[in-house]
Amino acid sequence: MGSKNQRSSSGVKDLGTESDLKLKKSLGRFELLFLSLGGVIGSGWLFGALYTAGYAGGAGILSWLICGILVIFVGLVYAELGSAIPKSGGIVRYPHYSHGGIVGFIMTWAYFLSAASVPAIEASATVTYLSYFIHSLTTNGTFTGQLTLEGIGLAYFLLILFFFLNYAGVNILGKVTHAAGWWKLIIPSVTVILALAFLNHPANYTAGGGFFPSSTYLSAGLSGFSAVLFAIPTSGVVFSYLGFRQAVEYGGEGKNPRKDIPFAVIGSLLIAIVLYTLLQVAFTGGVNWSAAGVKVGNWTGLTSSGMVNGPFLFMFENSGLVGPIAGLFSVWALILLIDAVISPAGTGWIYVGTSTRTIYGFATNGYLPSLFLKIGKTGVPVFSLIASLLIGMLFLLPFPAWIALVGFISLATVFTCIMGGIGLHTLRNVAPDLPRRYKVPAYKIIAPIATLAAGLIVYWAGFSTLFYVVTAIFLGLPIFFGYYAYKIFKLDKRMAAILGAIDLGIALASTFSLDIATSGLSTANNIAFGLYMGIMIALVVINILVLWDSVSQDVRKEIKASYWLIALIFIVMTISYFGGFGLDAIIPFPEDTIVAAIIILIFHFLAVRSGLRTEAIEEIISTTKDL
Repeated sequence: MGSKNQRSSSGVKDLGTESDLKLKKSLGRFELLFLSLGGVIGSGWLFGALYTAGYAGGAGILSWLICGILVIFVGLVYAELGSAIPKSGGIVRYPHYSHGGIVGFIMTWAYFLSAASVPAIEASATVTYLSYFIHSLTTNGTFTGQLTLEGIGLAYFLLILFFFLNYAGVNILGKVTHAAGWWKLIIPSVTVILALAFLNHPANYTAGGGFFPSSTYLSAGLSGFSAVLFAIPTSGVVFSYLGFRQAVEYGGEGKNPRKDIPFAVIGSLLIAIVLYTLLQVAFTGGVNWSAAGVKVGNWTGLTSSGMVNGPFLFMFENSGLVGPIAGLFSVWALILLIDAVISPAGTGWIYVGTSTRTIYGFATNGYLPSLFLKIGKTGVPVFSLIASLLIGMLFLLPFPAWIALVGFISLATVFTCIMGGIGLHTLRNVAPDLPRRYKVPAYKIIAPIATLAAGLIVYWAGFSTLFYVVTAIFLGLPIFFGYYAYKIFKLDKRMAAILGAIDLGIALASTFSLDIATSGLSTANNIAFGLYMGIMIALVVINILVLWDSVSQDVRKEIKASYWLIALIFIVMTISYFGGFGLDAIIPFPEDTIVAAIIILIFHFLAVRSGLRTEAIEEIISTTKDL
């Protein structure tokens, strides 16, 4: 079967084959499109423009354009993967299919960390905006206050509502999301039109020292093009665009997913690029510096002004206009308040479903017990849905500000998107006989570009954010050894427990040590960084050696298939520390980005070369060969 030069089959299996058949195939083309759009247009449109301007000033417009173009490449590869292998929870299943359990687990765990927290973020954002009407929901009765016990209780109530909407089944979920999606699309579109027509101040686009403002007036102290790139992963730009993946995540429940997933993924991204770029233009031109009480051109000052409560809401409430237009703006401000409740709520119920399918994908890969594969009477993974609700509730205790989490969530998600281009390229090589309704043209060019796009966004996030994401990945190793390595790899139970405990202890100790030595990752300490890297590399090498000595030949193939990812993590961490976005900028911008790009491309081809033709792929081909 397949080409003569393909690798021999690996024993990696898909444990969700039977449960996949029990999922309801109810989502049509536009339901999938609006699921993706609903993921794109959430709290990001309410806050993203403000924080992007805070990091890049007028040039923040370029952040949205550049990121949109980069994410389009990522979307193209997932459009093919989702069309060829339409599986619910697909984004965490594809790495398992192409590279086995170790790569699959790392990617699944990182993706889970991001997807599981979004419902809590959106529920909290909804309650925060409701505090405009019910002041007791936040500690000081304003948008900047923390949720009170009453506010947390309401957020829990919202999560429970999201739970029951998802439990009702994807048919109802899709229809509700479709209806809410039109509202979520129309409101920001009209906001753009009103702001550009009545509030635009052309001088704003060069305020603060030019289109690329002085670093004095920007949040991260960067300037020029580096500020534009840094804003992409840290200010909510990529966080907003990454909602496109919902169509892939719900793919196993589509009526005609092989045809509809590419339409939904690419369509939602094209709409998002136009909408978000225009929103940034409208916000930048609409800033009323005197009303905000901020010196003209002091972009970072806006992020601590009254605008933080709601950038566009503030603009319309403080337009300074009189007459009929002022009346119109008062009405529109009220509509924006209503939308500030609806938009994050709509994204919240979508992400409860996404989190559910991520946990379901966890179980189909064998990383969690088969309990999470159980499909309920309404055709949804019921225990995965319950787990999603409980995890969402945990993220509310306590809950930091929106901007504090968005960088971490964005980076964890983009980190997993590195596997999009790698997975497509790998499966084109090892499984050319996989039926593909939609094919990315010039995939040998598009796939590496997709990997490069995701990898550079990860790099531009800066060392501090990358460090915490990598730490979170290492903290998942006890689950890997405590369940997957023991149950699937047949590693000795006692050895699995010992490795898991050692990994957890050393990862935590090393993390806290480096954090303290660098004053919270704010100052360079090269000796401490070298010690941290040495300890973590040694820890990983010991894990690999123990596994290699204890497992079968098939599992050793999976270990070999993970070498590239482990090496990439440590190399990018090193470049990040010593690059222009790190603590000791020995390699300045843009040379650091060029070095990172070369490294990422090299590892793309190493990853493709290490790919496997797994039993899971063999089974998928055998069941879809007639399509």
